[in-house]
Amino acid sequence: MKKPFLNEDFLLQTDTAQQLYHEFAKQMPIIDYHCHLPPDQIAQDKQFDNLTQIWLYGDHYKWRAMRANGVDERYITGDASDWEKFEKWAETVPYTMRNPLYHWTHLELQRYFGITELLDGSSARRIYDACNEKLRTPEYSVRNLLLKMKVETVCTTDDPSDSLEHHHAIAAEPFGIRVLPTFRPDKAMAVEDPAVYNVYLDKLAASASVEIHTYGNLLTALQRRHDYFAKLGCRLSDHGLEQIYAVDYTDEEVIDIFAKIRGGHALTHDEVLKFKSAILIALAEMDWDKGWTQQFHLGALRNNNSRALRQLGPDTGWDSIGDFPQGRALSTFLDRLDSQDRLAKTIIYNLNPADNDLIATMIGNFNDGSVAGKVQFGSGWWFLDQKVGMENQVNSLSNMGLLSRFVGMLTDSRSFLSYPRHEYFRRVLCNLFGTDVENGELPDDLAWIGQIIQNISYGNAKAYFGFENEASGNVRRNNDAAVATAELPIHTNG
Repeated sequence: MKKPFLNEDFLLQTDTAQQLYHEFAKQMPIIDYHCHLPPDQIAQDKQFDNLTQIWLYGDHYKWRAMRANGVDERYITGDASDWEKFEKWAETVPYTMRNPLYHWTHLELQRYFGITELLDGSSARRIYDACNEKLRTPEYSVRNLLLKMKVETVCTTDDPSDSLEHHHAIAAEPFGIRVLPTFRPDKAMAVEDPAVYNVYLDKLAASASVEIHTYGNLLTALQRRHDYFAKLGCRLSDHGLEQIYAVDYTDEEVIDIFAKIRGGHALTHDEVLKFKSAILIALAEMDWDKGWTQQFHLGALRNNNSRALRQLGPDTGWDSIGDFPQGRALSTFLDRLDSQDRLAKTIIYNLNPADNDLIATMIGNFNDGSVAGKVQFGSGWWFLDQKVGMENQVNSLSNMGLLSRFVGMLTDSRSFLSYPRHEYFRRVLCNLFGTDVENGELPDDLAWIGQIIQNISYGNAKAYFGFENEASGNVRRNNDAAVATAELPIHTNG
């Protein structure tokens, strides 16, 4: 007997899986501890005029599919009207079958708009008009969309030089959802282009109210911004890297390297590695001082199409999985911090599925018993946040670690309509457990397994990030006074 598409038991292949999802997972709130939602739109409680604006603007997943379907760039990032862009997307949707976009698209239409009709060229106008009518009502402002999905916490992704003015505005006008910044210092490490890097340093200096002439000045500026983020409730940092940098360096080398690039001179490959290794350690120690969680998104090969990069800029859909070696440097980096008892809670995400077992075993080397799941194997990310990618990540973690201590799913999205991805993950998770129970591979103890499901869906993240402790912010140490005026010492790893 054929199952209906996307009914209430979607992805739930057994009776036990259905029971686990509907009785335990479905009602849990959402902690979205890593996303790219624009905080200015939350502060303004933005109202979108139409479905294209909220659904297609900035969504490079959909853009890649449209390009693969032969859609001209004018209808993707170009000057076509919003309706024309939506129509081209609708015409593309039937061709996305077996791509996660097909599931996500129809889940989002159902969960936000109550639309069960399949999207294609013939239904595009009806669906567009029906969604637009709802989007223009107060119930569909961005804050209400978050509330509709039972979102409890949102952690945005923010550069150290950001004023965080929109986070200030949100804090001054609370609406029932915790919205916190995340410290993303990638640009502070991006020394490959001296001209671009020096422009960024001037921006960072202005935001930190400190002149940056020396490497010590740079560390002071970063610490001041780190402290500033903490005052607005930040609990996490995040790094988007091809791989971890963990070569040896000395104080003198890093000081000279910084002087060289501040003078506008290009660095050698070895100098780049030494500088990035030094900065990464310094930032990791700042995270440890405050009891933050550090996140590392590893393995993206970005901006592969140079023509498109020139025309459209980064983050427009021209990235792929990279095959960078990860194990040795990651081990060295984590061990360097652990040996000094300065390893913060850590989440490691990999983009290459070939690294799943590597990461799943690496985290076990540095779980020291101080915190349950101190070092985490992050959820399936980017190209891997689909059914097979989620299953593979969960299976690797299950086989080589403790899935029961996993902090669960995140959206990693710029769209306010992406929250059904949490539902998608929970359904996949419940299906795996339910299948094991019905196969006799796990006991028929649904009370305990249901508790594990709820913890992975919500409870583990709440405890891990300290969101149950608003008064202290889970701060381990407070160095505000120490860094207010003085330059910071440089930590040597020679």
